[in-house]
Amino acid sequence: MEMNVQQLEHWLDRSEAWLPVVMQYAGQLLLALLTLTVGWWLVNGLTRRVGNLLQSRQVDPTLHGFIGSLANILLKVLLLVSVASMIGVETTSFIAVIGAAGLAIGLALQGSLGNFAGGVLILLFRPFRVGEWIEAQGVSGTVDSIQIFHTTLRSADNKLLVLPNGSLSNGVIINHSRQPTRRVDINLGIAYGSDVQQARSVLLAVAEDSRVLRDPSPQVVVTALGDSAINLSLRLWVNSPDYWPVLFAFTEQAQQRLAAAGIEIPFPQRVVHLRQA
Repeated sequence: MEMNVQQLEHWLDRSEAWLPVVMQYAGQLLLALLTLTVGWWLVNGLTRRVGNLLQSRQVDPTLHGFIGSLANILLKVLLLVSVASMIGVETTSFIAVIGAAGLAIGLALQGSLGNFAGGVLILLFRPFRVGEWIEAQGVSGTVDSIQIFHTTLRSADNKLLVLPNGSLSNGVIINHSRQPTRRVDINLGIAYGSDVQQARSVLLAVAEDSRVLRDPSPQVVVTALGDSAINLSLRLWVNSPDYWPVLFAFTEQAQQRLAAAGIEIPFPQRVVHLRQA
C-alpha cells in the first residue's frame, strides 16, 4: 500500500511537467479536428452552390461539373494546409513543394493547358453548339461533341474531325447554323449576245418556290463583266435548314431553264494572237 502511494506521488510529480504540454496539444488537436470537420462541410456546401449557380445559368454540364470538382479539390487542399499549420506542422516547405510541382506540371503541359483554357472559353461563350455546322481551322462539319480539351466534328462524308480547343478558340469560326435564315447565291455567266432582262426573268422564275422567303425578295444582279461572259447572281433567302437543298436544286434548274430559253452559258475562253517574228 505504501508502494502504491509512493508511485502515485511520483506519477503526480512527473505529470506536473508533461500534463500542461498534453493539455495544450490536445486543445490544438481538438480545435484542428473541429476546423477540419466544419471546413469540410462548408467546402462541400459551397461547391454544391457553385454547381447549382452554373446550372441555373445554363452553363454546359461538362464545364460546371469540371469547375465544381476543381474548386472542391483546391479548397480542400487549402483547408488541409491550414489545419496542418494549426497543429504546429511547418507548411512553408510544403507550400513551396506544391508551387514547384505546379510550375513543373504547367511547363510540361503548356499545350494541354492552352486547350483546356480554350475549352472553357468555348463552353462559356458558346460560339457554336452541338448539332451546328461550322467551318474552322480549314475544315468544316457538324459539331458532334465539345470536350474540355478538344471538339469533334462530323464531316459531310462522315469523317470524324478532332480539333484542339486552343487553336480553335484563337482562330476564325464560321457558324453556318446559328442564324435562322441564310442567303443562297447562284452565280453564273451568260454570253454577251444574250438578253440580260430575259435571263433575269428566267432566273426569278426559278425562285418561285415555297422554300424561298418573300422578304427580302429574290433578285438577280449583274456582278461583273467577265472576259467571256456577263456574270449574274441569283440571290434569295431561305430558312437555314433549306440552304443546301435549295442551292443544289436551283443551280441545276437555272442551267436547264436558261438553255431552254436559248440563253447560252459560255465556256471559258482565251484568245491567243500569234505573231510571226
